[in-house]
Amino acid sequence: MVEALHDAGVVVTGAGGGIGAALARRFAAEGARVVVNDLDAGRAKAVAEEIGGIAVEGDASAVVSDALEALNGVVDVYCANAGVAFGGDSLDEGAWAASWDVNVMAHVRAAHALLPGWLERGSGRFVSTVSAAGLLTMIGAAPYAVTKHGALAFAEYLSLTYRHRGIKVHAICPQGVRTDMLAATGSAGDLVLKPTAVEPEDVAEALFRGIEEDRFLILPHPEVAEYYQARAATPDRWLAGMNHLQQKWEEVR
Repeated sequence: MVEALHDAGVVVTGAGGGIGAALARRFAAEGARVVVNDLDAGRAKAVAEEIGGIAVEGDASAVVSDALEALNGVVDVYCANAGVAFGGDSLDEGAWAASWDVNVMAHVRAAHALLPGWLERGSGRFVSTVSAAGLLTMIGAAPYAVTKHGALAFAEYLSLTYRHRGIKVHAICPQGVRTDMLAATGSAGDLVLKPTAVEPEDVAEALFRGIEEDRFLILPHPEVAEYYQARAATPDRWLAGMNHLQQKWEEVR
């Protein structure tokens, strides 16, 4: 048990299923008061009823005010988990705009709303569900990979700017997770993600280990650390390896 989370006010966006639901369940098990946010009101309500939480439906970009009201004015932990994944590399501006809005700007808006209160209190915790695509990349999914890089960069910015003022930040960067989003990735996901996919509960467990150890980077797939180091140390070799994976995918899709 993480003592600091008992009776904490927690918000989890995109919590109607998958990683978000697993996070909501785990925070509730720690004794936290959990706001379950999702665009799908029925799914949000089902998870909230299961864990004794509070369902708040709607866009993750605009949930903070309703969450504050539901939690008597205090949000201690905010999990920016909602995300969208569009495949392809074409200039579909709708896909790029939606990816930017949900995967990056929803995080920025939440932090902007919460930081004044957190800085005044000298405490607050921001959890960003990023993806290994934000540390590395992902074949066949340009809007997703690029905006997840942005989500990681924003989490890094929050941490380096505010950690001395009591703000804790965690960036969760899994590879494949057995969720509806993974099922929608098609042949690229089948090739790259499914062979080592983990359960959403494994992601929640990795986060709580990271909270206990006060770590920024949360890697449910530990091997991602080695890939990240290789990418930084020998970028051309790493890009050649990714291109080989791209060619392999082109043969089977």
